[in-house]
Amino acid sequence: MRGVSRTVVLRLGERIYDLSTRSLIMGVLNRTPDSFYDRGATFSLDALVARAEQLAGEGADVLDIGGVKAGPGPEVSEEEELDRVVPAVEAVRSKVGLPVSVDTWRASVARAAYAAGAVMGNDISGFSDPDYLPAAREAGAAVVATHIRLAPRVLDPDPHYDDVVADVCSFLADRAGRARAAGIEADRIVVDAGFDLGKTARQSLELLRGSGSLAELGYPLLLSASNKSFLGELLDLGIEEREDASLAAVAVGIALGCRIARVHDVVGAKRVCDAIEAVLGAV
Repeated sequence: MRGVSRTVVLRLGERIYDLSTRSLIMGVLNRTPDSFYDRGATFSLDALVARAEQLAGEGADVLDIGGVKAGPGPEVSEEEELDRVVPAVEAVRSKVGLPVSVDTWRASVARAAYAAGAVMGNDISGFSDPDYLPAAREAGAAVVATHIRLAPRVLDPDPHYDDVVADVCSFLADRAGRARAAGIEADRIVVDAGFDLGKTARQSLELLRGSGSLAELGYPLLLSASNKSFLGELLDLGIEEREDASLAAVAVGIALGCRIARVHDVVGAKRVCDAIEAVLGAV
């Protein structure tokens, strides 16, 4: 993989991962009735736990639980998000021995999820809640700094960048710096380009191609391209037709320096990552 001479370490709870020459698979768990991908298939707690056990058996390294979809939709109150997420974290942690990430931009939800056993906060808002980083620091949790132009759930009809890769690099460097300043160790910070979040399909594609530049920031780079709209628009594919394109995006991203692949298809992504590591490790 690109940059194999640079040490990249991630700490999740008490687990330490050397990602210098390997990548992690993050399985997606949506406790939402309106997910763009599964349309509520794992909204019930029993279904979500069963899916978590399936993903663990398929080789996931981390499980990411979210209670509010990123795109526009009906308002989800803080109380409702807590009701969706906290029992899910507790149930998954009791059944599956994998690190759990909570996909939320609310510090209150992250804090409650950490108390329930989550060890990472995956925040697509770029730490817009001023209490988000203090909550993570107090819990000893890792955080994901994601680029977004406006805000979660807000339609961004005309995103413009002078240089999308350079602009996103600058944003992520700033957010990682804020995390460091808040007392979060470097090995608990992850960065994410934020495909589809305030980007056109072409801009997201350019960011995928620019993964090497983002990886040069020195933090584990999370790739979240699975079944995303930019793949559908560029290739004229419906949601149910994007599996192969998603795996191709994983292959490109990992080869260019991404270290965590957030995916729906754990089996396929693991095969891709294992193949890339085997081929490049033999060079």
